[in-house]
Amino acid sequence: MLEMNRQSPDVRDVVAGLLDDRRLIAACSERDMGSLFRLLNARGVSTRRIAAAVDVSQGRVYDYMRGKTRVEKLTLFEQIADAFHIPGHMLGLARRGWEPAAAGPQPHSLMGPIEADADDLSVVDHFRNADRQTGGGRLYAAVVRHLSDKVAARLVDAGSGHHVFGAAAALTEMAAWMAHDSGQNDRAAKHFARALPLAQASGDVLLAANVAAGRSHLALQTGDAASSVGWAQAGLDLATQGARVPALTAKLHTMKARALAASAQHLAASRALDQARHAFHCSTEAHHPWLSPFDAAALASESALILRDLGRLSEALEHATEAVTLRSTGRARSLTLSRISQVDILIRHGELDAAVHAGHGLLNASPLLGSVRVLQQLDELRQLLEPHQGHRPIREYLRQFDESRRARMLLLADIIPPSSGGTRR
Repeated sequence: MLEMNRQSPDVRDVVAGLLDDRRLIAACSERDMGSLFRLLNARGVSTRRIAAAVDVSQGRVYDYMRGKTRVEKLTLFEQIADAFHIPGHMLGLARRGWEPAAAGPQPHSLMGPIEADADDLSVVDHFRNADRQTGGGRLYAAVVRHLSDKVAARLVDAGSGHHVFGAAAALTEMAAWMAHDSGQNDRAAKHFARALPLAQASGDVLLAANVAAGRSHLALQTGDAASSVGWAQAGLDLATQGARVPALTAKLHTMKARALAASAQHLAASRALDQARHAFHCSTEAHHPWLSPFDAAALASESALILRDLGRLSEALEHATEAVTLRSTGRARSLTLSRISQVDILIRHGELDAAVHAGHGLLNASPLLGSVRVLQQLDELRQLLEPHQGHRPIREYLRQFDESRRARMLLLADIIPPSSGGTRR
């Protein structure tokens, strides 16, 4: 068997891109690990890496791949599932400890959406609208306080209905997003982990699927593309159990495409993006009281990032420009992030003067937008601009950019953590 000479890709990322491939499905169904290893090797995973991952010799891997012997021991199947992040059911195993809990069979009662209390919906809408304009940094504590003071006691009140769990789940998910927007990803992960069982307790399968989308997003931001794919797929599995909401399905396919594109699984990412577009443009209209809208601007913005990571820069620029146009009013954070993507793609495309022109919109972005995520993206954009300082318009723009950044940092000093680090968009 030919060994791949180029740097071996991450095997979990490769598997994530093959989970719906009939060849991988057949190999797992037949427990034919030789075929599985050949498939991975053909995708650039070295036999040395395969051997190290499953804790066998490289010679044994060659024997499996050549059909001289087969994997028979249960413990080795478990090791392969865990090393490659192959869901347990594909190999006839129990759900693995790392698998998203949402992917398992759901009780029949999880149908949703459950009728929501008007007061709870009003609170969510107020927080959501404020978050779009000011960012999560200044709102996170208020959401957590509302959960503690106004919602927690109702969860144990015998007179409360299932809708209270839905409200708790929606607000806890909102707290997770605000913590993420504040640069507190560890705290965000804890909120997402609490939101899922609350959504399940409410009986609202679509709310649970929406939480899975959030967990997929956070996993990608923290560099775990394989888990991001797993959570997106878990959400898609959940979404099939409830009423049809095309925007939610589109969001989940988009999250899956983002993770696959980030891990260089080009064909699988393109397929997932096509599925997202198809779902979004489905004629069926459905409303869910707890889900934040996934609209045309959101799809355009996410499509731009996916296509950028796939190297399809001209297409990416079209979608980034569309996102900026659609977000021209009413959504300060989304507009700023869309502009960052547009400038990023223009730079990568070599259109420096156009990047400077588009970048002036960032200089005028609201200095009070309390989003650490936006600050991180701006810092990453500056790093992308620095190598082009020999171009006079870029040099002048960076001077103005740094002045704007200093003013912003002064105004947001109360919410910026000591070290916020970087994230993917």
